[in-house]
Amino acid sequence: MLVAGDAIEEARARGRPIVALETTIVTHGMPYPQNLETARNVERIVRESGAIPATIGVLDGNIHVGLDDAQLERLARAKNVRKLSRADLPYALAAGIDGSTTVAATMICAHLAGIEVFVTGGIGGVHRGAEKTFDVSADLEELARTAVTVVCAGAKAILDLAKTLEALETRGVPVICYGTDEFPAFWSRSSGLPAPLRLDSSAEIARFIAIKRDLGLAGGTVVANPIPQSKEIPANDLRPHIEAVIEEARARDIAGKDVTPYLLERLAALSGGRSLAANVALIENNARLGAEIAIALRA
Repeated sequence: MLVAGDAIEEARARGRPIVALETTIVTHGMPYPQNLETARNVERIVRESGAIPATIGVLDGNIHVGLDDAQLERLARAKNVRKLSRADLPYALAAGIDGSTTVAATMICAHLAGIEVFVTGGIGGVHRGAEKTFDVSADLEELARTAVTVVCAGAKAILDLAKTLEALETRGVPVICYGTDEFPAFWSRSSGLPAPLRLDSSAEIARFIAIKRDLGLAGGTVVANPIPQSKEIPANDLRPHIEAVIEEARARDIAGKDVTPYLLERLAALSGGRSLAANVALIENNARLGAEIAIALRA
């Protein structure tokens, strides 16, 4: 059911730092071949930073921790791959199908494999209008349950960021903003929301994680890493596009798991590809920090 790649088995045997990577960004976040190029680049950045990348996905009903290049390309080229979260991960295994792992599912699989650090683009959260639709990502519940540190560029800017932070606080999930006093907004460095917590080095973050573990506190940690300034799209530039595509999605009755992929695709078109380029930059930036934290946890 859980198959670890050779590099992951060797890394675990030698006690080397490992960084988990998700596959929803491959199947739903970017078009081919940019999705495959980005996935390979992120793995390369983790390796060059001194850690071992473990890209996670489901193939033929098995959880693969550390996809090889052929398996990664298989998912990158595939159409209509099922997007797996906590509720449907066991379904994919029982049905023997392929699937890409969301933040929640990747956290579950990483934890099963003994991996403490996971790098993604942005976490899910509370969708705008959730007081009527109850559309809240399962990522938030998983962060409250599963002891994996998630390095991201904040929550996706299409969400209600203030409510997302409130929901994380209610669930007791620490949100550490790396080197900033403001919660980052995915493509933008600025959200207008104050950082719940701030730490300025990977060593400090690793110490925080270790202390949290020693205290017996359940659940994960969010490390919000701002996109590099040279690559960001200011929030004011994106706001009109975000509001427009959210209205489009409502008019077309797009809901649930289909919302985020639709919004990301439309934003890429409306921004002239700027949002897609920023997405690549932020996940590569997160990969460097995630590797540094994984290494510091082993120090």
